[in-house]
Amino acid sequence: MNDGELRELISEQEIAKRVAELGQEISDHYGDEPVVIIGVLKGAFIFMADLVRNLRFSPIVEFVRLSSYGDGVTSAGKVRFHLDIETRIEDKHVLVVEDIVDTGRSMVYLREVLLLRKPKSYKLCSFLDKHERREVDVRVDFAGFKVNQGFVLGYGLDHAEKFRELKGVYVLEK
Repeated sequence: MNDGELRELISEQEIAKRVAELGQEISDHYGDEPVVIIGVLKGAFIFMADLVRNLRFSPIVEFVRLSSYGDGVTSAGKVRFHLDIETRIEDKHVLVVEDIVDTGRSMVYLREVLLLRKPKSYKLCSFLDKHERREVDVRVDFAGFKVNQGFVLGYGLDHAEKFRELKGVYVLEK
């Protein structure tokens, strides 16, 4: 790749183990309560599919599409909303599933939009939590892995729409 080299950060086996654990944690949390799971496209689609298969309940599945990166490796700082959910979430538990929480701006924006719709509860599950880059206050209720280095890709995360198919997570090194 012209932009740098890839170094594996999290293996396919580590991901499978952690996603199974998250499925258990989330199932224990909600019990038999109905849940609307909202995946943030495009990056969370692989994680969300694996996560849903590890739940002990059958959620309502929805998607939103936000963007803040474009083709770069740093946040543009402005969130754009491209796709909204179809399900009414008033008085329902909502679990947002994200690929990575970095600056937190996208998740603050989405939380504000969804809370206006009066859900019974709102929780956030993120495959990767990059807490040291936070610019706003965001709580990740269920975190897959905490990362603090470099630009990561693979397992749904991309660089200019490439590398989503990688089964592990990699750091892009210049």
